[in-house]
Amino acid sequence: MSALVGDEEAVYPIGIAARLLAVHPRTLRLYEAAGLIFPARRGRRRYYSNNDLKWIRCLREIIHQQKISIPALRMLLASYPCYEIKGCPPEVRNSCSAYLNRGVPCFEIVRSFCAKRFELCTQCRVYQEYQRSVFERGRRNLYRRRRGSLRHQEDGGSK
Repeated sequence: MSALVGDEEAVYPIGIAARLLAVHPRTLRLYEAAGLIFPARRGRRRYYSNNDLKWIRCLREIIHQQKISIPALRMLLASYPCYEIKGCPPEVRNSCSAYLNRGVPCFEIVRSFCAKRFELCTQCRVYQEYQRSVFERGRRNLYRRRRGSLRHQEDGGSK
């Protein structure tokens, strides 16, 4: 991309980003709704950085060439540790409690000892995806229970 624009600077509106990626803007909205991308927002408008465009190209390759569905990709990302997603260097990673306690999600570790750091976790992709998956699982279980109780009522009423 441009040498004048930093990789982190969100400068491309959705129409330009879609054109650069050769996709429809609706595709970008779909990826955002699925929790795969988090474009910067200014008011109601979405803006993408060069890093966002690289990530979206990677997502598209995984979805189209590797034939991994969006829900499967979401599950993979939710189980991927934050220090890998952020690309923490070894000196940072080796002192990170999330890295040292790999069996526990990083935001669970941070929550137990630092309220301020936990507030930062709520902005993290890993945490947001975990929260979304917990919510969806709970919603599905509630739906199943409701369907089961309705069937039970129908069976009881027909006897």
